[in-house]
Amino acid sequence: MAWWNDLEPLKQEALAAFAAAGDLTALDQARAAWLGSHGRFTALMKHLGSLPKEERPAAGKAMNAVKAELEAALAARRRELELEAARPKVPYDFTLPGRRRRVGRLHPLTQVIEDIVRSFRRLGFAVADGPELEDEYHCFDALNTPADHPARDTQDTFYLPDPAGPRGRWLLRTHTSSVQIRVMESQPPPVRIIVPGRVYRRDNADATHNPTFHQIEGLYVDRGVTVGDLKGTVEHVFRELMGRDVRIRFRPHYFSYTEPSYEIDFSNALTRKMGREWLEIAGCGMVNPVVFETVGYDPEVWTGWAFGFGIERIAMLRYGIPDIRLFYENDLRFLHQF
Repeated sequence: MAWWNDLEPLKQEALAAFAAAGDLTALDQARAAWLGSHGRFTALMKHLGSLPKEERPAAGKAMNAVKAELEAALAARRRELELEAARPKVPYDFTLPGRRRRVGRLHPLTQVIEDIVRSFRRLGFAVADGPELEDEYHCFDALNTPADHPARDTQDTFYLPDPAGPRGRWLLRTHTSSVQIRVMESQPPPVRIIVPGRVYRRDNADATHNPTFHQIEGLYVDRGVTVGDLKGTVEHVFRELMGRDVRIRFRPHYFSYTEPSYEIDFSNALTRKMGREWLEIAGCGMVNPVVFETVGYDPEVWTGWAFGFGIERIAMLRYGIPDIRLFYENDLRFLHQF
């Protein structure tokens, strides 16, 4: 009998080596020992070329059959080891109900900001942004706020101890109006922007005040812009935010960067539930011509209005929240309600 017809002991030895492999690394070593380029079975197949021509077909057929059986056994053992490696290291009851991953939520302040932005975008306003670390020029001087204004007092504003820059001392911005100046410096009119962002003032934290809070400013500059445009825009946005029963009124006020200036009061079921018919909600006015001259706009050609209000105040009214500090305590019991 030819030697290639007696491959059974060799095959059984290889199958036993595959079965004995306890992990994928050991299985790869067994594969290399038998079917690798220098493996025992591979070396045997290399002798086919030295056989007489008439014996090669039978020898090739026998060895190919054994090789196919070894490769099938190797693949089966690999699947077993891969499944075993993927199994949990500790017992697990797959009949238990699944544990759903809790879906995250947007912070209530973020929800309000997005609603406000959405309302203004529908009116054609773009969203602008600027630095929270600001200089005195953009935060005060360019907004017609003189050096003796209370907002520039060290007791009211977070000034940095670093030396002053080319445009005054550095500070944490007290309002997002500084972005209005930066936008007008960077582009010619018309301008139609809103500026949501974080601002800082040296307030003592209590139920209605916090050293860090959020504002949204609006600016509209074009030819022939009037107070009527301002009032119509404000009424539209507040009705979308607070309900169709909202009433708006303007009261004369003073802001250094607008003239004339107004406080905006609003009234609805929420304010009446609080025992108040009217509640101050925002400040606004027509942009002071001095501000236009500062940024290089001709006040004889261009007019515009600006407004600003606090996001926290809107959120507190909208959701009936009694204390502004709740927004910043990161208490999940509070946040999960929104």
